[in-house]
Amino acid sequence: MTDETVPSLPTPRMLSWARNSTVYRLERRMMTEKQLFDAITRKAKEKFEDISAAQLKAVADFAVKFAYDNKVLDDHAYAEISTRSAVRGGKSKRAIARKLAAKGVSSDKVEAALEEADDLYAAAIFARKRAFGPFRRVELDEKRKAKELSAFARNGFSFDIGRKVFDMSVEDAEEVILADRR
Repeated sequence: MTDETVPSLPTPRMLSWARNSTVYRLERRMMTEKQLFDAITRKAKEKFEDISAAQLKAVADFAVKFAYDNKVLDDHAYAEISTRSAVRGGKSKRAIARKLAAKGVSSDKVEAALEEADDLYAAAIFARKRAFGPFRRVELDEKRKAKELSAFARNGFSFDIGRKVFDMSVEDAEEVILADRR
């Protein structure tokens, strides 16, 4: 094909499909702008065999604009909801920021969402889930101590936070968890 025969505007059928596909995806789960754009792009390539790169981008842009116009796409809300859920699941601020960045959430929205996050609370939850520190059910030896402290570090907690939770009593850890429960 020459440049003149490659269509640059999507067909009405493509736009209708993009609208329906957007509704279908966003009814099932919350997505970031990047996730929606990537999903529509990927599926449009499969659905329309002879779609041009310009049409592909236009269809994905249309889907994102349609979602914003209908107020069903909001990266800020996505970041806040994901952050609250991750903290309750024992994830560190660092791990949450990495995950949100990978999903295409801008750094300013990530920072805003992380303002309320509490690493001490998340580390206490993490320790409870993994039976570490105050929740340990086995005897502590040097190998176990190294394993637990390195697990805190691998999961994005600072050494100070990991050490603090590691050295807590069960009562103190439960108090941290109960005091910060939202």
